[in-house]
Amino acid sequence: MTAADQHLLDAAVRGNTAAFDELVRRHTGRMYRVALRVVGDPVEAEDVVQDAWISAWRALPRFRGDAAPSTWLYRVVTNAALLHLRRRKPTVPLESAPEPRSDNGPEAAVLRGEAADVVLRAIAGLEPGQRVPLVLRELEGLSYEEVAEVLGIGVPALRARLHRARVALMAKLREQR
Repeated sequence: MTAADQHLLDAAVRGNTAAFDELVRRHTGRMYRVALRVVGDPVEAEDVVQDAWISAWRALPRFRGDAAPSTWLYRVVTNAALLHLRRRKPTVPLESAPEPRSDNGPEAAVLRGEAADVVLRAIAGLEPGQRVPLVLRELEGLSYEEVAEVLGIGVPALRARLHRARVALMAKLREQR
C-alpha cells in the first residue's frame, strides 16, 4: 500500500466515506484474487470480497494502525474466505477455479501458461490451512512477516506451515504427471 493509501485509510477511520470508496476501488482486485484462490468459485469469491469490505468498514473505528493497511486488508479478506469455507458444506475442490481476472500484463501471461495452470490446480487441491499461507506468500508476494501477521501466528510457525504446504504441493504435482 502506498502513502496515499495510508492517507485514505486514515481519512476513512475518521469517517470519510469517499476515502473508503477509493480504497475499495483500488484494492478490490487484489482482494478478489486472494478470495478466488482460497474459495475457488468466482461468484463465491465476489461474495467473500463484499463480506470482507463490510467487515473492514465495521472494523474501521477499532483500527489502531498496529498493522500496515495492506496487511490488515489481507487479514480481513483471508478471514472472510476462511469463514466462508467453514460455512460451506460440502467443501468443493478448487480444481475447477478459473484464473483470476487480470490485465494483459506479464503476470497474466504467465498465469495463462500451461505450467501455471497445473500448479494452480495443485494448489487448489491443498487443504485451506496449507493453501492460504502459500497463496499469500507465493502468489501474492507478501513477506513472511506480513503473512504471519495476517494469519496471527509467528514467523517460525508460518515457515513450518509453508514447508508442509510446499511438500504437499510437490506431492500433488508428482501425482499429476
